[in-house]
Amino acid sequence: MERKKITVPDILRRKKEGRKITKINLHDYPTAVLASRAGIDMVMIGDSIGMVVLGYSNTIPVTMEEMIHHAKPVVRGSGSCLVVCDMPFMSYQTSIEEAVRNAGRLMKETGVDCVKMEGGVEIKEKVKAIVEAGIPVIGHIGLLPQRVSLEGKYRVQGKDAASAKEILEDALAIEKAGAFCIVLESVTSEAAKMITERLKIPTLGAGSGPYLDGQSLNLYDILGLSLGIVPRFAKKYLNLAEDVVRVLGEFKKEVDEGKFPAEENFFRMDPKEAQNLAGKKKKK
Repeated sequence: MERKKITVPDILRRKKEGRKITKINLHDYPTAVLASRAGIDMVMIGDSIGMVVLGYSNTIPVTMEEMIHHAKPVVRGSGSCLVVCDMPFMSYQTSIEEAVRNAGRLMKETGVDCVKMEGGVEIKEKVKAIVEAGIPVIGHIGLLPQRVSLEGKYRVQGKDAASAKEILEDALAIEKAGAFCIVLESVTSEAAKMITERLKIPTLGAGSGPYLDGQSLNLYDILGLSLGIVPRFAKKYLNLAEDVVRVLGEFKKEVDEGKFPAEENFFRMDPKEAQNLAGKKKKK
């Protein structure tokens, strides 16, 4: 039986009912179809596409056009999943007006269900304005990949009581602004537990321990296809990179040795037509 489309109210109910939420970052039609078949709740076109698909060293270079391009096929394949799209670097930082305009572009041009924004107290007014425009927002606090240039490297967040309270302030500000869910990335499990217990909206963990309302991972990390930086918290369920290299090597070997294509891999004319063709060639 096909699942009903998951909506924002469905995600909010999960926290009240104590039911876990699953979110997977992916970037194309086939994987979106498969995620829906697997019963995943939310799929996201993350700006991590810069690192896992486009070959950038971080998420900073990713553009609105690249996000829109990849979001469209994910929406077409998403089935029952709620579809989230990251707002890329500098698509919302400059002004409230620019933030609302770009969030509207993502919704209008792709058909995604909601957008995700990195930041806490400093972006609360932008989150509020986007929600008031009728666009659901997921927050993202803790480690903020779009600010890696300021941090110098990716660091675990909430290592002491003072920093944990700062992250809580960010979470409460984003919740008050109208976000319906918040991702906590690379936050210590103790801090994430405290924040989850204080919030009325669901929390999703990305390397933040088991005490959240759900978990989020990148499909490329899960499948063993990430070729650049892989977060320590990611779990590799498969190692497809090795399998792909092996299969491509087999293909090359069979072509070199004349084993591919075999009879079942190509088409033939009707024998009479083949004779006619051979006859015409002889006359020439």
